[in-house]
Amino acid sequence: MPRVGMEPIRREALVKATIAEVGRKGSLDVTVAHIAARAGVSSGLAHHYFGGKEDLIVAAMRHIMQIYGTAVRDELRAAASPRARAAGIVRASFGPANFAPEVVAAWLSFYVHAQSATGARRLLGIYQRRLVSNLADALRPLAGERARDLAETLAALIDGLYIRHALGDLPDGAAASARVIGVMDRLLEAA
Repeated sequence: MPRVGMEPIRREALVKATIAEVGRKGSLDVTVAHIAARAGVSSGLAHHYFGGKEDLIVAAMRHIMQIYGTAVRDELRAAASPRARAAGIVRASFGPANFAPEVVAAWLSFYVHAQSATGARRLLGIYQRRLVSNLADALRPLAGERARDLAETLAALIDGLYIRHALGDLPDGAAASARVIGVMDRLLEAA
């Protein structure tokens, strides 16, 4: 008989193991059995909690997005100006918890997976709309009606730098943040 209260602990372990396995493989070519073994549970228990690999992948991305959302909210609370708000969103995108190699691998695999899986596509759409919306809201006092266009450009640059990082072309999150914030400042000057 399972101990009361173990389900949340096992679910979290499975989600973290999914991220780690995807990061190790660099793709979604992982099995529930490997994920379960890394989490220290049986594959039957993994299927019981999540149903299958698709649900595990979506749960892992939700977990990553929750960590990202917390980082964004922390940055926004600390920001004293619209520019600082936009820069904070960028810094959160490349923070240590969000720009770790296994998280970057999970993001890139998730982007590909979202092309063919409805649940993943829906979750990715929520993330993309929220990122652009948050950036546009921060940029509106500085760029007026051009804020949304600038936000979409910065969101695309963020995504592109994730790809570059995965390919080994970018050293760290601080360099990525500096690059995006530099582009943002030049675009704001032009606006």
